[in-house]
Amino acid sequence: MSAKFPTRKPVDFVVIGSGAAGGVMARELTAAGLDVVLLEQGPHRTRADFKHDELAYFFNNELLGGAGNVQTFRHTAAEVAVRKSDPPPAMYARTVGGSSVHFSANFWRFRPVDFKERSKLGAIAGTGFEDWPISYEELEPYYTKVDWEIGVSGAPGPFDPPRSKAYPLPPMPVKSSGVLFEAGAKKLGLHPQVAPVAVLSQAYNGRPGCIHCGFCMGFGCEVGAKSSTLATMIPQALASGRCELRANCAAMRIETDAHGRVSEVVYRDAKGRTQAQRAKAVVLCANGAETPRLLLMSASTRFPNGLANGSGRVGHYLMNNSDSATHALFDEPLNDYKSVQASRILHDFYDSDPKRGFYGGGAIDARSFLGATPMMFALTTVPPDVPQWGAEYKQYLAHGFTRNMTSLGLGTSLALETNNITLDPTHKDSLGRPAIRVTYRDHDDDLKLQRFLQDHAVEILEAAGAKKVWREPVHPGTGGPHLLGTCRMGDDPQASVVDRYHRTHEVRNLFICDGSSFVTSGRGQPTMTIQALAFRAAEHIAAFAKKGEI
Repeated sequence: MSAKFPTRKPVDFVVIGSGAAGGVMARELTAAGLDVVLLEQGPHRTRADFKHDELAYFFNNELLGGAGNVQTFRHTAAEVAVRKSDPPPAMYARTVGGSSVHFSANFWRFRPVDFKERSKLGAIAGTGFEDWPISYEELEPYYTKVDWEIGVSGAPGPFDPPRSKAYPLPPMPVKSSGVLFEAGAKKLGLHPQVAPVAVLSQAYNGRPGCIHCGFCMGFGCEVGAKSSTLATMIPQALASGRCELRANCAAMRIETDAHGRVSEVVYRDAKGRTQAQRAKAVVLCANGAETPRLLLMSASTRFPNGLANGSGRVGHYLMNNSDSATHALFDEPLNDYKSVQASRILHDFYDSDPKRGFYGGGAIDARSFLGATPMMFALTTVPPDVPQWGAEYKQYLAHGFTRNMTSLGLGTSLALETNNITLDPTHKDSLGRPAIRVTYRDHDDDLKLQRFLQDHAVEILEAAGAKKVWREPVHPGTGGPHLLGTCRMGDDPQASVVDRYHRTHEVRNLFICDGSSFVTSGRGQPTMTIQALAFRAAEHIAAFAKKGEI
């Protein structure tokens, strides 16, 4: 049963954010015998609350916080940021379980090269391209723990990194898009493979297998087959009797004492009242946009540039992962709207190759994408030669919905100090907090990579027998769901925010673990690495607590 802790007595840990990292952190710290208050600014939805409602989720942004989640965007600091809400530039779910509730659940490990790529390739002028302070080999046991603790379905591919244990669950059934993609790729001498997903292909640990409803990307799972922290970690943390979940409670500020140590977290509760939970330590897991916002909002006389921001790096080096979309129509029905998004991927272009003339690497997958649901299909998956009104448009919708698929190119994003999260000086959200201001422009190499992967996606789809293939234009993006790098990890306190154990360099009892800890972006699917980092960090943080080193 859930615990209940008084606000004026210091609890062992306050964990801020209940998503991919925060849910793991709460489960692991409570399993180590430590008391946790878990703060989440969104509501505690259950399986019964999720619905197949495109209007609510894609247009009214119900899972993203709706109109109250005020954000602004600009490409460069020379511009005045303007409000952007459809969708917001920093896309994340405000709900217990965070974005692990509505993500597509594509679940790749990083590879050894992702952690030490600067050493392999050298510096890239004008960027924050650096090695991680940890290696794949150091993180591998925690990747395996993610596989088995939350439930991942898959099978090894020809280029996968070494693993210490097999997948716990067999792959999801291959979709029509996967069959066609695999056939086209093999014709070209490429090496398609099973797409691993954090969705149960069969019953596991008391949860049912996927029912293949198709409402996956952007939706919560009504049967609990998607391995969100809502379905996996958080129930176990609550069952320990050492975790109190406070939903609809938004952190407003982290206070420090006369010694510069974290002392309490000020938050707005579900009734709009200001509360403050005292804590022996705080773990900030709010995501790569909310985490830097809270640190910047927690500026004080001792920390004038924001809490734990002596390096000036808080909020900087935002990475979104580059992506490009290529659509195809086939003569026969695919019915690809069913089941998970992707069942096949291709990693032949994972490594960066100087012969291409630019930095970057990534993957190509086969998926239903936005064509999986009727309204989004009608608005986003229409060939450029088809009118978007009238009889011909209606004929296309009736014919094309069951016959379309998309290949996404998913790849690296270079870390740039000019890409950042800051506090908007004018706009405020519904709680009076400064709006998240996103400043972002893709590095030219990221755009070149998108076009490169798109070129190969076109070749694969044409080899697969597509009747029609068309590309989404490649141009500098205006946001995304992968919010990485804004409180980067490193050994040098002057160049990073947290150390290799996720402890902030300046505040001994403040830890940060979420996508903001990343040093490089990886190749397009960061959530598994976020969770592996959280399992590793929780192990070290619990050990520090037991030894009195916090």
